[in-house]
Amino acid sequence: MREFFVKFVATGLFSGYMRPYAGTWGTIPAWLIGWFLLRGDVVGLSVAAAVSFGLSVWSAGEAEKLFGHDARKIVMDEWTGMFITLLFIPPDIVWYGAAFFAFRLFDVVKIPPARQMENLPGGWGVTMDDVIAGIQANIALHIVIYLAPKFM
Repeated sequence: MREFFVKFVATGLFSGYMRPYAGTWGTIPAWLIGWFLLRGDVVGLSVAAAVSFGLSVWSAGEAEKLFGHDARKIVMDEWTGMFITLLFIPPDIVWYGAAFFAFRLFDVVKIPPARQMENLPGGWGVTMDDVIAGIQANIALHIVIYLAPKFM
């Protein structure tokens, strides 16, 4: 039962089993929660980010014992990064869509210090690179949101 629960959480409700691009598939449930349940709710998104962070560090550390180090199936860290990316973003489908793509881009590219975070032990290394990618994507989006009216 414990192993099932670890897999259920670490794989983001089993979305991490989808192929190809498990990280992208694993981000979709968090985006859907953000859009349909937490849209524009800074407190709700903050709580979701904090809870998913704790679950990610724990479950990723446990899941590595089952799947190996930072296995592609482990996607709860994507949830954390997605919720962070959505913080303070205007609750509009265009900006939420841009947030999804921005997070995936920053998560894949891993601009420093995101790549270095992967060297942290266990679930910390799995999770912290996505936290950094979420922060970077959020900052980039806020720059675009600020500059967009100047070019329209």
